[in-house]
Amino acid sequence: MTATVAPPDAVAMREAMGRFATGVTVVTTVDADGRPAGCTISAFCSLSLDPPLVLVCVGRGRRMHALLAAAPGFAVNVLAAHQRDVATAFARTPHDRFAGLATRPGRAGARLLDGAVAHIECDRETVLDGGDHAIVVGLVRAVTTFPGEPLLYARGAFLDLPGPAWDRAAAGAPPAGAPHEWLLSAPW
Repeated sequence: MTATVAPPDAVAMREAMGRFATGVTVVTTVDADGRPAGCTISAFCSLSLDPPLVLVCVGRGRRMHALLAAAPGFAVNVLAAHQRDVATAFARTPHDRFAGLATRPGRAGARLLDGAVAHIECDRETVLDGGDHAIVVGLVRAVTTFPGEPLLYARGAFLDLPGPAWDRAAAGAPPAGAPHEWLLSAPW
């Protein structure tokens, strides 16, 4: 006899997904009048190395959804551990989120935030259905990395890792360009 399993409700889904630690980004673009826009997004990942593709997921109810769906490109600013205030500002109700921030224009006018540990500049490749979110796929046109540790988030809070923890993680990493062994042996 097989038991019927009901899908999880939104609360259970949030609780489970909150257990997955993630980096924090601010995705930026421009509106039809060329004004900068941006929002905090943690649902970001690399999709492909060849061609170089990334994806960001944005709620359909957010203003940023319409902007990313229409804009020719966008930038992903991977926030540094010291940029909690930036993440919080870009997660709140729209206001001048760029006020007081040092930025420079990137491709297609999308703002690049000073202090980030990486800038990933993309052309919008496609927008896919993702339920109550849209999956925006970007073709990566430029990347720039900077020293520092990324801002991490899990279970509704920013994570603090002491310097020695970062040092241990970096010491155990393979040399730049070398693949991680677990990726080579993965069944997929």
